[in-house]
Amino acid sequence: MSLPNKTRCGFAAIIGAPNAGKSTLLNTLLGQKLAIVSPKPQTTRTRILGITVVGKAQIGLLDTPGIFDPKEKLDRAMVGAAWQALDEANCILLMVDAARGYDLKTQKIVAQLQKQERKAVLALNKIDQTAKPDILPLTQELSATGLFTDIFMISAKTGDGVATLKKHIAAAMPEGEWMFDPELVTDMPSSLVACEITREQLYLQLSQELPYAAAVIPTAWEDRKDGSVRIEQKIVVARDGQKAIVIGKGGAQLKKIGSEARGELEKFFRRKVHLFLNVAVEPSWREQRGYYQMLGMTGK
Repeated sequence: MSLPNKTRCGFAAIIGAPNAGKSTLLNTLLGQKLAIVSPKPQTTRTRILGITVVGKAQIGLLDTPGIFDPKEKLDRAMVGAAWQALDEANCILLMVDAARGYDLKTQKIVAQLQKQERKAVLALNKIDQTAKPDILPLTQELSATGLFTDIFMISAKTGDGVATLKKHIAAAMPEGEWMFDPELVTDMPSSLVACEITREQLYLQLSQELPYAAAVIPTAWEDRKDGSVRIEQKIVVARDGQKAIVIGKGGAQLKKIGSEARGELEKFFRRKVHLFLNVAVEPSWREQRGYYQMLGMTGK
């Protein structure tokens, strides 16, 4: 795509501990919802690319899974996807939950970045939920690591400070032609975006009953002549008891999940959606390489 001289284009990776607010920030920077958000840790499973434009700069924003100590194969693939995103990045944005402070998870991330001799921009998030006397010493403690080129105090949820951060990211992009169509919001296939939207509803409606390790798999996508789309998805759980929770008495819970997901899908795709869900028990799905490959993870 040929554009005027002095255009900029590059990638900014958003990393941090689980529940630091990375997906919320991505959505705020984009001005629309792309990444799913829930109170559950490790909601984001792979790197999600959101594309936005600031003046003549096009930014590929890489939302990544929270970085933690992995225990299972799924955990390792998620953390691997987060670190892998840094290889694409022209700018690394480390998000820290100001309310949690400089905790052990963040200390380990900082140590790893220092080991790799990388520099980063610090986004101190949730300042609206943090006592003001606590912010200055936390900022000084993080600044003393020598890792950060710049520090921004923001609230990803309210948008406070985000516009200034966005301008800074745009200025950090290298000069070059845009890589994406200006109308594009993400490079994710529509079928996978749709699965993420349904997975969000699983977490929001069954937050206490269902472990985060459930999956939504695309099984069919049909663009219809009337402009609507027929989407079929499979919800995969590990045990029969989890299947019963998702379906609910008389199928009521699954119907509610489908109804809420359908509404969100229609908002995102701006078209009528016919959504069909079924639930399958696959005890070893977290060990299946094909699942990770579908999401762009290595699955090692």
